[in-house]
Amino acid sequence: MESFITFFTAHFEKFLSREMMVFFLSMMPVIELRGGLIAASLLKVNYIQGLLYCLIGNILPIPFVLFFFAKIVELMEKSSFTRPLASWFRKKVDKHKDAIDKVDFWGLVLFVGIPLPGTGAWTGAMVASLLKMNRKKAFLAISIGVCLAAGIMSLLSYGLLGKLI
Repeated sequence: MESFITFFTAHFEKFLSREMMVFFLSMMPVIELRGGLIAASLLKVNYIQGLLYCLIGNILPIPFVLFFFAKIVELMEKSSFTRPLASWFRKKVDKHKDAIDKVDFWGLVLFVGIPLPGTGAWTGAMVASLLKMNRKKAFLAISIGVCLAAGIMSLLSYGLLGKLI
């Protein structure tokens, strides 16, 4: 991830401020707030500013994913070219549907909030969209999860753990 952030900043530092780079990195799937906070730390962005840009950048795309992802997958299922990918999405979600239904709101919070590969706001929103979860409830759960991830990543990215001990 650090090499991607280095690549991104090297190519965009002429056009974007450090804060805007952090904001846009946080909007990207896979990178999200986790990578945004690492970038903010590496770019020496003030912690509070970096945190705010990361939170806003990570949460901003979520309503669009919640509203449109299931529709995009439905369109993909109609094309022989994209059907295998759409099928893969559906199978992944359907495989864990019962477990997701049991944990519902707090499960989504933890899924988004614990920074592990393959988890995060984008993935949480895709799952919620495909399972046709209540959008307001899903958005709230994902937002709380992003805040939880922000706390964990702040400790790791800005070394706050060392200052607290």
